Amino acid sequence: MRIMGGRLITAEGQEFENGYVDFKDGIITAFGDIASAAPAEGEVFDAAGGYIMPGFIDAHTHIGIMEQSVRWEGNDVNEAVDPITPQLKAVDAIYPYDSAFADAVECGVTSAVVGPGSANIIGGEMAFIKLAGDDIEDMIVKAPCAMKMALGENPKSCYGLKQKTPQTRMATAAILREALTKAKNYMEKKEKGDAAYDAKCEALIPVLKGELIAHIHCHRCDDILTAIRISKEFGIRYTIIHATDGIRAARQLKEAGVIPVVGPVLSGSSKPETANRSLKTAGVLHKEGIEVALTTDHGVVPLMHLAVSAAVSVREGLDMDAAIRSITINAAKAAEVEDRVGSIAVGKDADIVVWSGHPFDFLSKPKAVYISGQRVR
Repeated sequence: MRIMGGRLITAEGQEFENGYVDFKDGIITAFGDIASAAPAEGEVFDAAGGYIMPGFIDAHTHIGIMEQSVRWEGNDVNEAVDPITPQLKAVDAIYPYDSAFADAVECGVTSAVVGPGSANIIGGEMAFIKLAGDDIEDMIVKAPCAMKMALGENPKSCYGLKQKTPQTRMATAAILREALTKAKNYMEKKEKGDAAYDAKCEALIPVLKGELIAHIHCHRCDDILTAIRISKEFGIRYTIIHATDGIRAARQLKEAGVIPVVGPVLSGSSKPETANRSLKTAGVLHKEGIEVALTTDHGVVPLMHLAVSAAVSVREGLDMDAAIRSITINAAKAAEVEDRVGSIAVGKDADIVVWSGHPFDFLSKPKAVYISGQRVR
């Protein structure tokens, strides 16, 4: 299969005015300038002067686990009766027939991280999935891809209003440390063959060993710094989700070398900890030398508006190339799946979208969407 006849943007620094991409059995086999391409084998799709790009990726969503157009029956995002639930798995709650999947694909989004919400300090295992399929097992790229954690107002409001702990940021941090310490002690006992099975501790062992990254929900700058501090204490790998007040913690984020997942860009300030939200955050962080990813936080903002989020960020100061990376290769890196998706490269999955015009132009739309080499639109 070959796609040709459009401007090819690889999301890894290469652009070809008249480009092509070849793929076979769902894997990219060649790409570049059509003038240097070998003769095409098989079907050819003509991009007709449009844009050929990797499918867009959102590094933090609740698609399929917080279903669109339903009430509590389809909301499985928070097990809000216990602040520590690392043993929960997002894949056990993702509904592939959620109408939001088709909406997202229609707008050029081909994959996403899906995870529990932020009511709990440790919410559970997140999964990186493709957005087309009828069986979650077939849609998974990596599960788990991250462990969801949360600081700030959400755990406080969920439990504090019930007169339970945590009611304060102090308690939230203390409970997180306690859970990690318990899991560390369990891991050491297990290695000596002296530990009774504990599902919560088992789930945290990959985090403590550095095998699984933590995605830590933080809006306010003090919560970002607490996340950095605790991660250093336990030697865990992490990134910051939302980073609403990230401008105030730009120095620390740069020193940490993480890719913060900024957003949702298109939402308003719905609570005190997001009072400093700004459409300029991603652009300012990038100018400080920090690579960023963007999120819609679906269902806060529909996943179908991911490209719009990037376009608005460009309007407000984010470099164009950085904006493309923020919803492609950087989002893949944040979930540690960049070996599979996020750019046009030989050996990667053929998740490719052909756009009628530049995707940040409001009037552009996908002419064709391929996921793992299969045309889904």
